[in-house]
Amino acid sequence: MKEYWQKDLETMHRSDLEKLQTERLKKTIEQASNAPFYKKVFAENNLSADSITSLADLQRFPFTTKNDLREYYPFGLSAVPLKEVVRLHSSSGTTGNPTVVLHTQRDLDEWANQVARCMYMVGLRDTDVFQNTSGYGMFTGGLGFQYGAERLGAMTVPAAAGNSRRQIKFIMDFGTTALHILPSYATRLAEVFQELGIDVKKDTQLTTFCIGAEPHSEEQRKRIEQLLGVKAYNCFGMSEMNGPGVAFECKEQNGLHIWEDYVIVEILDPDTLQPMPDGEVGELVLTTINREAMPLIRYRTRDLTCFITEPCPCGRTHRKIARLKGRSDDMMIVKGVNIFPIQIEKILMNFKDLGMNYFITIDTIGNNDEMTVEVELSEDIQIDDYARLQSLSREITRQLKDEILLTPNVKLVEKGTLPQSEGKAVRVKDLRKLI
Repeated sequence: MKEYWQKDLETMHRSDLEKLQTERLKKTIEQASNAPFYKKVFAENNLSADSITSLADLQRFPFTTKNDLREYYPFGLSAVPLKEVVRLHSSSGTTGNPTVVLHTQRDLDEWANQVARCMYMVGLRDTDVFQNTSGYGMFTGGLGFQYGAERLGAMTVPAAAGNSRRQIKFIMDFGTTALHILPSYATRLAEVFQELGIDVKKDTQLTTFCIGAEPHSEEQRKRIEQLLGVKAYNCFGMSEMNGPGVAFECKEQNGLHIWEDYVIVEILDPDTLQPMPDGEVGELVLTTINREAMPLIRYRTRDLTCFITEPCPCGRTHRKIARLKGRSDDMMIVKGVNIFPIQIEKILMNFKDLGMNYFITIDTIGNNDEMTVEVELSEDIQIDDYARLQSLSREITRQLKDEILLTPNVKLVEKGTLPQSEGKAVRVKDLRKLI
């Protein structure tokens, strides 16, 4: 049996899964106590591995934050001697020290199994040709999927990011069946296919997209599937938790299974830090329970989601979380209203006359905050069709007002007007912060 395909584990009864989690948590606390950071934290709070008798005891432990990783940069959270570390990943560190994540060889092997498990779950096999359009290097999306696809046994194409025409040449020449791709870049790639006169559905063998690394709406996923004739599965990961593969959709496409033999999941009120009722949105907090080099205890991800309580028809018993609503630090407050960019995207993607590129600007005009939403038109509508544009603009404004509870300025612009990105899309510019 393949290491990554473990039916008994993936369909384990909840009581057995929680027993496994408790055993691994106790070992994790013991391992973490070797790290200078946790050695200090545990001593200050009179905590140790002996403090764990059930999963409920985890709530006695303090949270870990990104600032802790930065303060103890670079190796203050290493729970093994550095000679046992075989790889390091880090964030860009544009605002102070980067966050560093360390891996032993066992950590890398487990991570590869975890990603391969996700890929197998959505139907990928060793007969697939898997093309990875993520950047390689410090960003975990490249190497994480690379090693996972290799563990699966698929033929891998490490194309890396950018250069759309080369990506398409590889897809055509190598018979690529599956892509790992940013959702915003998937829409850009669809446009380049169209520019080249290639019918993706007829002229390629693409069937499966693994999409993630940036928040996206269900409406955007559906547009990607319609444009490219593929099934697009949502992937969630973050460097602090290894990288891609923390959670993944199954073929049901109704929430992401979060692998509870690798992490313990909490969803808490971001303000009170108390558990949220099932089905209500809160901050995702994760504790690793299958890592050697750098275990993290109650790590505050800042990502917002909720538990999906209904049993999954696929038979897997690991809990599901809903599509991420965004990050708590991505939330915009305009005229006292809390708004997430994904709320705006959800509305825009429902209009067939609109393209998929949009940009949000917030500025102070006089004494009032104003939001402007620029969105490109599709190729099927002319920029000089004033009557149609006025009607379209009014309807978009009305639906946005119903969703976000304030009235934005909507500007419809010609296709190709807004900047295109082959990396993570930048959707918001808040000019108020520049004053």
